[in-house]
Amino acid sequence: MRGVNRPARLVVLVSGSGTNLQALLDACTDPAYGARVVAVGADRDGIEGLARAERAGIPTFARSVSDFETREGWDAAMTTLVERFEPDVVVSAGFMKLLSTDFLAKFLTLNTHPALCPAFPGMHGPRDALEHGVKVTGATLFVVDAGVDTGPIVAQVPVEVAEDDDVDSLHERIKTAERAMLVDAVGRIAREGITVDGRRVRIGTSAR
Repeated sequence: MRGVNRPARLVVLVSGSGTNLQALLDACTDPAYGARVVAVGADRDGIEGLARAERAGIPTFARSVSDFETREGWDAAMTTLVERFEPDVVVSAGFMKLLSTDFLAKFLTLNTHPALCPAFPGMHGPRDALEHGVKVTGATLFVVDAGVDTGPIVAQVPVEVAEDDDVDSLHERIKTAERAMLVDAVGRIAREGITVDGRRVRIGTSAR
């Protein structure tokens, strides 16, 4: 994953406010964390996620799908841009575009989902969990594959559903748990390595 005494290189992709990005930036200020954010990319300009990176002195790039004649052109451009920063890990942190199979073949890419996969995939995990009447939901960190929230699971954290929860209150508690899980897992991957064997993911010395 990294050379001796070299922090793991993270490229983070964002589409919005970048709260998960900020959690990673904060963690990376500690040399013992074992990783550093080397670039932040987005699918649109003028978002707070890019501003957070710029304030931290991190290189940024943004490419909108509408700037390209084809989706394949955008896919190729994003792959080339990310490749320039030689990441060990790409983190999709609220990035609202699917990534191409070519991109995923080049980079270990992680994403989070506000539910306990494989339950409640898609755009409305907290709402779907609440409507289904579950007593426990949570957040999942997974390796991105060609599906929607279907990749091998890296980590999960449970969140209890309160009797008086609405979608917003439940989602806020999930996001808090999600950020902590993401920071912990990315740091462990940076320091200890990761192995993905089919559906099974291992972090730690046995993953080297």
